[in-house]
Amino acid sequence: MAAVLACGEGAMLSHRSAAALWGFGEEHPDYIEISVGRHHRVRRPGLRVHDRAGLWNRDIGSRLGIPATEPVRTFLDLANATGPKTIERAINEADKRDVIDADALRRALDEYPGQPGIRPLRRILDEHTFRLSDDELERLFRPLATAAGLPVPLTKHMVDEFEVDFFWPDLGLVVETDGWRYHRTPSAQTRDALRFQTHTAAGLTPLRFSHRQVKYEPAHVLHILSRTAENLRARRLGLAQPVRPG
Repeated sequence: MAAVLACGEGAMLSHRSAAALWGFGEEHPDYIEISVGRHHRVRRPGLRVHDRAGLWNRDIGSRLGIPATEPVRTFLDLANATGPKTIERAINEADKRDVIDADALRRALDEYPGQPGIRPLRRILDEHTFRLSDDELERLFRPLATAAGLPVPLTKHMVDEFEVDFFWPDLGLVVETDGWRYHRTPSAQTRDALRFQTHTAAGLTPLRFSHRQVKYEPAHVLHILSRTAENLRARRLGLAQPVRPG
């Protein structure tokens, strides 16, 4: 707060400092970052001051009584100042802390056309919010299942009072797919855990793949399906040892 007050009226934490205040980033080790909503000539040791005369009211908020850029603006600023890995970690952390989730952040970018940082941020968010339609998912997943030696699955079938994406009753294999790459909301995580716990307690083998894995990492999906199918067949034949990953 002292750094904000030192820069006068209209000053707020921004960039890495705002991300740290919101709980999804870390301060720069050498300075505190401040944005000032007016033209400035502030020069102070340990501060990096950004001239942000063009900030809108929607960009300005506060947390714990400290003025700071709102999360969407903070993410746009981070996209201009840091690399993709830092942004990915920040998106994940913001979701875990219920500050903003990836899907809401992506939708909010529609209100910032042409803003600096929007292109790299969209590229990262497309990975987080990537989701296939049901038809596209089935079209891409079925050949992988076939290549893994699995028969044609039941789709959108009720198993243990849950609708599952793909089901092989003879093998007791359930495959669920998910559009999210990282953590989901606590309630969604609880529902997912309940599904897996119920399937496992019923003697089934549940697997989960993201839509992005099905689309862009088919070799990984095929490898997991193949190994799982081998293990399940070995179990059916009464073999003592499962097939070990290669």
